[in-house]
Amino acid sequence: KLLGITTPPNAVIKITSTIPMASGLGSGAAVSTCLARAVAASVGHTVAPADLNSIIYEIEKLHHGTPSGIDNTVIVYEQPVYFVRGKPIEVLSITTPLTLVVADTGVSMPTHIPVSDVRKLLESDPQCTQPVLDAIGHITRDARTALTSGDVTALGPLMTQNHQYLQQLTVSSAMLDQLVEAALNAGALGAKLSGAGRGGNMIALVTTDTIESVKQALTEAGATRVFQTTVHAL
Repeated sequence: KLLGITTPPNAVIKITSTIPMASGLGSGAAVSTCLARAVAASVGHTVAPADLNSIIYEIEKLHHGTPSGIDNTVIVYEQPVYFVRGKPIEVLSITTPLTLVVADTGVSMPTHIPVSDVRKLLESDPQCTQPVLDAIGHITRDARTALTSGDVTALGPLMTQNHQYLQQLTVSSAMLDQLVEAALNAGALGAKLSGAGRGGNMIALVTTDTIESVKQALTEAGATRVFQTTVHAL
C-alpha cells in the first residue's frame, strides 16, 4: 500500500547476515528492515522512516508478542534511543565514541521466554521484584546522562551493576556470568548481558588499550564468537 503497487515485485532477494540469531542483538528487526528496504528499492521507491518503523514493529510483534519497540527503532533510524514504556522514544546523541566487545555464548534464546518469566516473577513476588526493576530504571537514567555527556568511565560500572540486577531477575546464565567476569578481569570498563538473556550475547565496554586482552579472555572463557564494534558519536 505504501509503495503504491498491487502485485509483488518481480525480484529475487537473497539475505545473508552475520548477526547471531535469538541472541539479544536485534537480528530479527535488522533482517526485516533490510528486506523491507530491498522490496521498496526493487520497485523504485523508498519508505519514510516513521512508516518503515511501524511496519517493522508489527513484524516484531509476530515474533516476540509484546516487544518494546527498541530494536526496530534503533535499526530503522540507525541511532541509539532512550526508551520508557508509554512515552515517545527519544533519540540520543552520543558525544564520545564507544568501543564494545561482543561475546556470543552460542546459546539461542527467544525473547518471549525470559520476558514471560520476569512477568511471572513480578506477579508472584512484587515486593522483591519491583524494587529491582525500579533500580534498573535509575541505572538507565544515569546511563543516558553518561552517554550524552561523553562520560565513558561512568558508563562502565552502570553496565556491570545492571547485569547484577538482571541476575536477580533470573535472566542471566552461568555462561553469561562467566563471560562478564572474564571481561572485567581483563580490564573492561563494564560488562552485561545483551537482550533478554539466558543465552545470546554479552557486551563489554573497553578502551583501545584493553580491546585485545578482553577479546582473548572472552575466547578463553568459552565464547563461541568474539567481535568488536564502535558506536560512533552523532
